[in-house]
Amino acid sequence: MLISGKEISAAVRAELLERTNKLKEKGRTPGLAVILVGEDPASKVYVNNKEKACFELGFYSEKYLLSENTSEEELLALIDRLNEEDKIHGILVQLPLPSHLNEKKVTERISPVKDVDCFHPVNIGKVLTGEGVFAPCTPAGVMEMLKFSGIDVAGKNAVVIGRSNIVGKPMAMLLLKENATVTICHSKTKDLKEHTSKADILIAAVGRANFVKADMVKEGAVVIDVGINRNEDGKLCGDVDFSEVSGKASYISPVPGGVGPMTITELMKNTLLSAEENLKNF
Repeated sequence: MLISGKEISAAVRAELLERTNKLKEKGRTPGLAVILVGEDPASKVYVNNKEKACFELGFYSEKYLLSENTSEEELLALIDRLNEEDKIHGILVQLPLPSHLNEKKVTERISPVKDVDCFHPVNIGKVLTGEGVFAPCTPAGVMEMLKFSGIDVAGKNAVVIGRSNIVGKPMAMLLLKENATVTICHSKTKDLKEHTSKADILIAAVGRANFVKADMVKEGAVVIDVGINRNEDGKLCGDVDFSEVSGKASYISPVPGGVGPMTITELMKNTLLSAEENLKNF
């Protein structure tokens, strides 16, 4: 069965819209500020999609398009101002940043209560302990897809290919929280196929086009493809060779139309959660 992130995202957004309208009745509108530094074409697309999602859900949004040569001091000053702005509940700095800007310093400057990307060490620590309000958007989107598809991860062998701070590591933590037995594989893993072929749930987040082949996948496994790549023909594809693996998996997510739409939806959910928490503490 195909796990359509596009369809699941639409269902989740319908719920978010209801919650947003209820919050507005209490005098609070979720607000998201997005900052883009430079002219990266892919980043521009992502920022526009986030702005569109805000409009669709009735959020207040601010967009800051800064020049490539913006200084670190200017960027940090903008973040400081937004941290203090009552109508802003989420702050997102689109990555990657130009090379002269320190990504770690910039992301850590965002207040943890407005860190809707969940990149701040405080929030990552809370993901580890299972106490966080926010979850990193892409891994949270994957968990939503599994839940919506009726896939219970408890007691299952889950293998994550990739150990990035944005996807691989937090993905493992969210699976562990739901009682999966988790293995993280990476570039130094010996005999990768030995691990992946035992996975009941296989999540590919390695960033290599069509990397996962059918002989790496257990018959009847659930396969989630987080990758977004271009093949030699310039066509968008994932980390999983869909044509090979789809005949072997019980559930599989496509690229495009899989995890991608869920990532932005989870960002909206985090922004709404921030606004709801803000109202509780008001």
